[in-house]
Amino acid sequence: MDFNMENPSKKRNCILQEDEQRNDITSLPTEIALDIFSRLTISSLVQSRFVCRSWQILSRDRNLASLHLLEAARHDPLLIFHSDFPIRNQLCFAEFSDTDDDAKGIVKKFNIPFSASMPEFTVVGSCNGLLCLCDSLYKDAVYIYNPFTNDYKELPKTRQYDEELVVCGFGYHPETKQYKVVKIVYYWIVSIGDYPVRRIRTPSCSRSEVLVLSLGVNTWKNVGQVPYNLVRRAHGALFTCGRIHWLTRGVYNNVRGLIIVSFDLADEKFHEVPRPDFSSPRDGRNYQLTSLKGCLSAVAYKYTTLYRDVEIWVMKEYNVKESWIKAFRIGGNIPKSPSTKLPQPLRIWRNSYNKALVRVLCILENGEILIEYEVGKLALYDVATEKFKEVTFKGLPSILRTVVHLGSLNQIDLPVNM
Repeated sequence: MDFNMENPSKKRNCILQEDEQRNDITSLPTEIALDIFSRLTISSLVQSRFVCRSWQILSRDRNLASLHLLEAARHDPLLIFHSDFPIRNQLCFAEFSDTDDDAKGIVKKFNIPFSASMPEFTVVGSCNGLLCLCDSLYKDAVYIYNPFTNDYKELPKTRQYDEELVVCGFGYHPETKQYKVVKIVYYWIVSIGDYPVRRIRTPSCSRSEVLVLSLGVNTWKNVGQVPYNLVRRAHGALFTCGRIHWLTRGVYNNVRGLIIVSFDLADEKFHEVPRPDFSSPRDGRNYQLTSLKGCLSAVAYKYTTLYRDVEIWVMKEYNVKESWIKAFRIGGNIPKSPSTKLPQPLRIWRNSYNKALVRVLCILENGEILIEYEVGKLALYDVATEKFKEVTFKGLPSILRTVVHLGSLNQIDLPVNM
């Protein structure tokens, strides 16, 4: 099922309706009507534009985007799937509100308006209803895209070097009320004077530039070099608490492992964030970051031939080391997926530590933990019963990566007050 909100036939049907005849909602005071509309799911809200002209005008009220986003943040998010098989580079979504015990949710496909100019892409991140997509083929084009309004913006290209590696991040700072895209460019010195230099493609043998673009300004600003070797992985950058976070190799408490590096969108500087004191020193060598209920969280993996164990640590107060707590432990009964026997065009999982890696996506309103495992299977973990329940949607791709997303009417160049 396609989700194309720019269907011309629907627009024509909308125009032909008798808009002069007022309905119950539009006869209400604007504040009350906006409150009612803000409680709709994002797909219902966008589709309401095709009912009549008065609803279309109401749905485009700037205050509605803020009200709806605040309401959506109180409920379970929707899921956007970046498909790698059977169709590559397809975006689709499903809403938890679509599911119950008797009916399965339906996956709906987005028609990406710029797919011809960027056929291969990576989902950099999601923030307040906006997606940041980066060209994974030529490593230069970056798009900001609202998949529900079909609004998008291509950012200015920056490519200067024949040999370069690009690491991107995307987020919003609530104090400055600015959306920013961060592009870290590593480039290699090809020659010095008349003497060629062998190209060794590792960030440690490269130079770097950090470029920052604020939406609405439309120009990249060079803020210097990055003092870390941030290697792009399949899991990308994590945005939370006004900062973009990466993991990189380093030394922590005199032990080599992964350290947490953040880029503050307010002061546009890099900082190190204290990591948890994991149960075992080995845990510091293989963990991933996620955001749970707005808190920076770390997921530590313990894999042996006999069991698979996952510990979830949550930083209750940002940047305060003592606030790290071990909030959850998922035991060795993680479900195994038969999809591991499929042919593996695993481009979107290629750089993960382990193709069987468990990704902790979010915590639902009922307290269950949504995880993605193997090559894109979904399951809910009940903390009380310590049991898993498979999550299925009709039309779900075989191989995918899941993005937790708040659907919104957010406009790309206008900040949303939250």
